[in-house]
Amino acid sequence: MDVRKIKKLIDLLSDSDVAEIEIKEGDDSVRISRISSTPPAPVAAAPIAAAPVIAASQPPAVADKPGEDAVPSGHVVEAPMVGTFYRASSPTTKSFVEVGQTVKAGDTLCIIEAMKMLNQIPADASGVVKAILVENEQPVEFGQPMIIIE
Repeated sequence: MDVRKIKKLIDLLSDSDVAEIEIKEGDDSVRISRISSTPPAPVAAAPIAAAPVIAASQPPAVADKPGEDAVPSGHVVEAPMVGTFYRASSPTTKSFVEVGQTVKAGDTLCIIEAMKMLNQIPADASGVVKAILVENEQPVEFGQPMIIIE
């Protein structure tokens, strides 16, 4: 990569609000970063993002509050990977399964998008869907309970 291009990128970066830029040309790559003298504002956002992961990784159990229903017992279908949970193949189509629907082993229950790949998650047991524990388009962690089949 030409030194003149790098100097121009540095000048462009210093004149903008961008804190970091990375450019790749073939096998060459350049990352230019500047450190701000003020503390970054998103620091408070990190604990907020971490909180749902901790709560979501807990196994289904009896509700904490007396007025809430307990999660139904049965076979728990867990997320086999980290990704984004989708109940349908597209926003305009109907969901693969609904609560109360009977499914057979091998039926598609949902899709998990991981690294731009859409992975169909099949039912590993037959029965009736008692609960869907994850909202559509929400992130899931490996081993997180998603659906309960009884």
